[in-house]
Amino acid sequence: MPKLIPGLTLCLALAPWVHPTVAAEAGHHAHWSYSGAEGPTHWADLDPAYAACAAGFAQSPVDVSGALDATLPPLVIDYQGLGQDVVNNGHTIQVNVAPGSTLTLDGRTFTLKQFHFHTPSEDKMNGESFAMEGHLVHADPEGHLAVISVLYRLGAENPVIAQVWNAMPERTDTPAAPPAPIDPAALLPTDKGYFRFDGSLTTPPCTEGVRWIVLKAPMTVSQSQVDRLTAAMHGANSRPVQPVNARVIVR
Repeated sequence: MPKLIPGLTLCLALAPWVHPTVAAEAGHHAHWSYSGAEGPTHWADLDPAYAACAAGFAQSPVDVSGALDATLPPLVIDYQGLGQDVVNNGHTIQVNVAPGSTLTLDGRTFTLKQFHFHTPSEDKMNGESFAMEGHLVHADPEGHLAVISVLYRLGAENPVIAQVWNAMPERTDTPAAPPAPIDPAALLPTDKGYFRFDGSLTTPPCTEGVRWIVLKAPMTVSQSQVDRLTAAMHGANSRPVQPVNARVIVR
């Protein structure tokens, strides 16, 4: 896996207050959005720091299809730290997580920094788009990232997302504390079978070298919960799928 660029290491140093995928803004780079002249097809034109958004060969999200069978080990997840702050950063609703939650992968220990949500889903599965997607963002001490993706179909209200939405701040500069700490383990399905591939951040600067884990078993979310996120973001907050190119997706 390639090492992440210094700018991404900086953004991790700013955690938990800054979403890793919006660190460019913390460095006063160009503003970006999900539509119009600042939308995904224009990201690379907005700032030289975003060049990978167009020039990269291992970009995320992807349509998870044609996966090869492999002997993937069970995920080693130990979530002890709880979500303590809910942030509206203008691009997503994010929950910052206290230290103590880890994912062990490739002999490395990654610490859960935060989780956040996109609607509709960014990743697809065999061409199917989902109502929402959650990203649990982990980092190791060297600044490498690993993201666990949870896909959500429309159905019953999701109790964990309800906790987050109940504390959702309207202002983008004012973190809010939920009435009770949020357990990130409750975001994960019982069946933790997964797809794996190499990818990137799904927002500028679109840095590559991110380990992606997409869980096979979708969870449910209600239409009203999807509508609440859409309203908070003033529209969809998802990047379109990117070419898989020469990457191999395994399951």
